[in-house]
Formats: sequence, structure tokens, C-alpha cells
Amino acid sequence: MYKIVASDLDGTLLTPDHQIAPFTRDTLQRLHQQGEHFVFATGRHHVDVAGIREKVGIPAYMITSNGARVHDADDNLVFSRNVEPDLVAEIIKMVKDDETLACHMYRDEDWLLSKVDEELEKFHTESGFSFDYFDLNQPPVDNIAKLFFIRHDHEYLARYETMLNDTFGDRISVAFSTPFCLEVMGAGVSKGMALEAVAKMKGFALSDCIAFGDGMNDVEMLSAAAKGLVMATAQDRVKATLPNNEVIGSNAEEAVAHYLEKHML
Repeated sequence: MYKIVASDLDGTLLTPDHQIAPFTRDTLQRLHQQGEHFVFATGRHHVDVAGIREKVGIPAYMITSNGARVHDADDNLVFSRNVEPDLVAEIIKMVKDDETLACHMYRDEDWLLSKVDEELEKFHTESGFSFDYFDLNQPPVDNIAKLFFIRHDHEYLARYETMLNDTFGDRISVAFSTPFCLEVMGAGVSKGMALEAVAKMKGFALSDCIAFGDGMNDVEMLSAAAKGLVMATAQDRVKATLPNNEVIGSNAEEAVAHYLEKHML
């Protein structure tokens, strides 16, 4: 039996309106009472996730910013890896003249963005987490967990994905959390790497882990865990990358909670 359950949030554990549904909350509480360890594993900021964790009502580790930050159940920072300051400056320089992109950064306790992005605000109604603005001509470069760029044109963002990888190589990690959100973290950062670190902290191994996800930023975690479950609504690129992974239902059906109830409770 698996001892650690790790799950992505948006598109996976949360409903389509980005909420924790009652059945999912009750299932996670029962899982905790049974002695299993739950881990939130998301691209979101840790302040945001802490608010969601409080509503679920269980102690849980939080893998956030796609693995750039890990906090324990008491909110202690136990792992951190930033994007190098010079790379932050170079990446901002690469995109700052593109007025079609909204540029976001997570830094320490802050969510910073370059211009209004009303679409993203609805992701945070559960936690109440909000943002401040920064100047693209004078961007902060220290303690940046990740940068991300929003545009509702996947092919357009995919060109930036190629450009970033070609320019910076293995000095950064690049992944799509949704088809319309391209994310940039420090070298080697992924949810899979962070999950391995959490497992070791708890005295377990990746062979003790089961994981759920739907985005390209979940692929390393779904590959690293002993069992990685892919959501039915996952990006096609995820399913193509992980053709042998089991596919379950959708987040609208609370498929993660139903799977856990059937197989682990």
C-alpha cells in the first residue's frame, strides 16, 4: 500500500471552478486519519496553497511553484531553489517588449505581475491570495521561485518554450501548467524532484508514492512515483508523453477522491 499521496490542484484535485468539493475534503480527512501522508503538489504559490490546505483541514506538506518550494505541515520552508538572478533579468529582457504577454513571478510571500490579468484571479477565490504589480523595466531578480507567462494561444507560447530552452538550456526548467501558461523555474526543478525530497524527509521512497496530475508540469512527478494517475481531461501532450499511465476520470467528477476511496480506504 502507498504511504504518500501527492496531487496536483487545478485540473486534478480541485473542481473546474477551482474549489475543494465536500466529498474530496472528506476523503482526504479519512485518508489522513488512516495514517497516509497527503502532499499538495502544484504550480501555485505556497501562501495560496496554505489557504486551501486549511479548508481541507489536514496537516500536509506542500510542493509549490512546481517544486521550487517545499513547506512542511507546520509551514516551515524545508526546500528552496530559485531562478538565478541573472537569468531572471535575461528572461524578462527577452519578453518585456511583447505586449501580448502577462508576466508573473512568485517571490517569497509575493505574487507579482506586469499587468492586469483578470482571467487568473478566478483561480484564487478559494484562498483569497492576491498580487502586486512590478515594472518590467526594473524587475525584482532575487529570490524568484518561478516566472510564468499567460496567453490564450498555445502555439504562440510554445515558440517561447523553444526559445527559452535553446537560449538557457539546463540552467532553467520550463513546463506548461496549462496549455496557456508557460512556467520557468530554476535548474532541475520539478514536482518529481520535490516529491522524492519529501518522501526521504518522511522516511519513505518514491516506491511508496502515488501521484495524480493533468499538466506537463506534472510529468516528472507522474513518472517518478510508483504509480502516476493521469486525469481524463489532461493535456494531450501529457497522455502522449505517458502512454502507459492509467487514465482516470475528470476533476469535475472528483475522480481523485473516488480513486482514493476505492483503492486506499
